[in-house]
Order: sequence, then structure tokens, then C-alpha cells
Amino acid sequence: MDLKQLSRVLDLSPTTVSRALNGYAEVSEATRLRVIAAAAEHGYKPNFAARRLALQKSETVGIIYPPDVGELADPRFLEVVAGMTERFSELGIDLLIVTTRQKDELATYARMVQGRRVDALIVARTRVEDARVDYLLASGFPFVAYGRTTRNDEYAWFDFDNALGTELAVQRLVGFGHRDIAYVQAPQLLNFAAQRYAGYCRGLVQAGLAQQAAWVVPSPMSRRGGFEAMRQLLALPNPPTAVIVDNNLAGIGAVRALLDAGVSLGREISVIVYDGVPEDNLLPAPAITSIDQPTPHRAGEMLAGLVQKMQQRMPLEDLQVLWHPSITPGDSDGPAPGSAANTTPRASNLTPPLPPPPT
Repeated sequence: MDLKQLSRVLDLSPTTVSRALNGYAEVSEATRLRVIAAAAEHGYKPNFAARRLALQKSETVGIIYPPDVGELADPRFLEVVAGMTERFSELGIDLLIVTTRQKDELATYARMVQGRRVDALIVARTRVEDARVDYLLASGFPFVAYGRTTRNDEYAWFDFDNALGTELAVQRLVGFGHRDIAYVQAPQLLNFAAQRYAGYCRGLVQAGLAQQAAWVVPSPMSRRGGFEAMRQLLALPNPPTAVIVDNNLAGIGAVRALLDAGVSLGREISVIVYDGVPEDNLLPAPAITSIDQPTPHRAGEMLAGLVQKMQQRMPLEDLQVLWHPSITPGDSDGPAPGSAANTTPRASNLTPPLPPPPT
């Protein structure tokens, strides 16, 4: 059964049936449910090729990223992609992932926009000042940003309250009696990293703690970067008693450096990792206390949903969504060394021995 036949069965116009099937807001809920039920009953299957020709649309949404920014190594990002893919699939939309060198990003965006290869774009890993967002706004091309920039009020975006996450982490560590709290940070040109660092600073100020320059260590978003950053902190004459790592890739390396050094996590040094560490990290470590956000899969579904709402011309205030993080307690943080609460060993916090290297 095609669209015209389904329309005759329902005694509705093809336009109304099409809009009902695609979730347009101007179609009443009762009509939408009636159309969906009839489509299922009569085995209606949309002709996507004909639809694309008629609407002059590709029915494709694109996401562009350079492989050298660490996304492919981040299992959380891949879960976001999975969530988007599943939601777009339900809508009859394809997700096109385009790789490019970081220096060629803008040229790639221009080709996608000028060639109308996609109907919309998702801009991932936004920057504080983002030339990609500036270009898309100037060109009038539809997009949803996964993150914010300094131009928050002008476009659709989905983001987390990154500053709140690190602020909560500082508050938790201060509650454990820590006063020497270090920070491993991703490049500050990335907006999420700048927000998380701002939350760390705000938490210190609220606790009346002075920031120590040597305790703020920049790191690439990689396991190696986190490993080297933690080694740098451990080499200080007076190492911190607690460390917050602002991303999960560097967090894996940071935890590994602590284990290599024989540090008892949660007793000698406490560590909290933003987004935690992946379950398949193979580290013989206790559960890592983390700053958690709703599942990446849900985030991907939300991004896809925002693209659909944007295409339906929903108001901008409905296209800007902020979710809030929370702390998931683990065994990698606890009372500061020397405090009364830390005089009795906690078996769950003892670091197990590292396995021998593979032969």
C-alpha cells in the first residue's frame, strides 16, 4: 500500500497522512495515532526514494569529525552514535559519518552544505569559539550542536551542565577532608573542557581553597596523556591527596599510572573521573568514582530527536536541552590521608597487584 492508498482508506489528504507519520506538531495526537494504526494494519511501507525526489531531500543527517581528536577511541562517543543511528532509522533517515583531517574541517563542511549532501548536520565536540558553528549560522544551514559555544542563543543544541559536574566532585572530596585537589584537564579550546575547569575553580573558591598552578595539568584526550599527567603529579615534592580527571580517556591512563606506582586508590590518593572509565578497561582497579551523565545512548536519541524537531520548525527554546550530571560513588575516593575516618583499612579500596605483562 502506498501513501495515496492509505490516504483514501483514512479519508485524509496525503499531506495530512505524511505529516502525521513524520510527527509534525500541527497534526493532532488523535489523528496521528489513527494514521499510525492504519499504516500498521494495512502494511504501509514508505517509498523513501520517491519521497526524497518529491521533497528534494537526501533523508540523511551528517556528522563530521577528524579521527585525530580521540572520538573513535572513546566508547561513550560510539554509544552516542548508536543511539542516533537507532532513532534516525525509525524515522527513515540515514546517519552519514564523514572523517576529515582537523585542518580541513571547514572545507569539508562547505562541501557538505554547498552540495546539499545532507539535510542537516550534527556538530560534535564544540569549541569555545567555533568556526564550524559560525559558518553554519552564516550559511543558514540546519544543524544541532552536541555542546555549546559562546553563541548559545542562536541555534539548537544538546549539552550537559559540565561545570556542575566538577563542582560536585570538588564538594565530595572536600567533604572527605581533602584540601590538596589536583586536576587533569583536556584542551581548553574545547567548550566542555573549559566548562568543567570553571566548575573545578568554582568548587575550590566555595571551599575557601587556593588553586595551586602545579596541580592543574593539561593533557591530550588519550590514555597516554592521562598516564603522563598523573606521573607528573606523583613526581611533585608534595603530591596532591586527590585528583579529578575531566574525561574518561585520560582517566584510564591516570588510573594506570597510580596502579603502576603502587598507590592505594581511595586511601593514599583519591581519584574521580568525569564519565568514569569503560567497563572493558582491563585495569585491576576498584570501582572508580565518577561524574556521570545520562547514558550516551539516550544522548544520541536526544540529538536525533532534536534534528527531527528542528526540521519540523519547532521553537528554538524547544531545541536547547541541558541535562544535569551526578556523582556515582565508587571505591577510588575516600577520606584524606591522616584523617580520623581513614585510620581503618577498607578492603574494597585496597589496590590489587598488577598482573604480569603479557609475553
